[in-house]
Amino acid sequence: MFNRQKLRDLAPQEVKTALDAHEILLIDVREPAEFAAERIHGALNFPLSTFAPAALPAAGDRLVVFQCGSGKRSAMAIERCQKAGHAIDAHLAGGIMAWKAAGLPTITLDTTTGELRDPR
Repeated sequence: MFNRQKLRDLAPQEVKTALDAHEILLIDVREPAEFAAERIHGALNFPLSTFAPAALPAAGDRLVVFQCGSGKRSAMAIERCQKAGHAIDAHLAGGIMAWKAAGLPTITLDTTTGELRDPR
């Protein structure tokens, strides 16, 4: 079983501040349809169903932070990374649900027009 002590929970506002400052690389591990329907501006999509730690882009000096819907899949992605020898331990606690509950913006897809709405 995964050791939760190896998991660093980041609050939504903490992630937003670091993302805006280009200090993190935000990786959304939800499935492509979920990502297309709603996402955090600046997140990259690497679905957990096909997730391979070796395929992650180079983060340079940025912290890699995983994100999903609620925090469960991002924790699983961290576990896979750690088992593969990557020193990744941070995720958005509560996922995109916590992000939205904190009143932070998301990019959404208008399913009637196909238009993307980005409130930034």
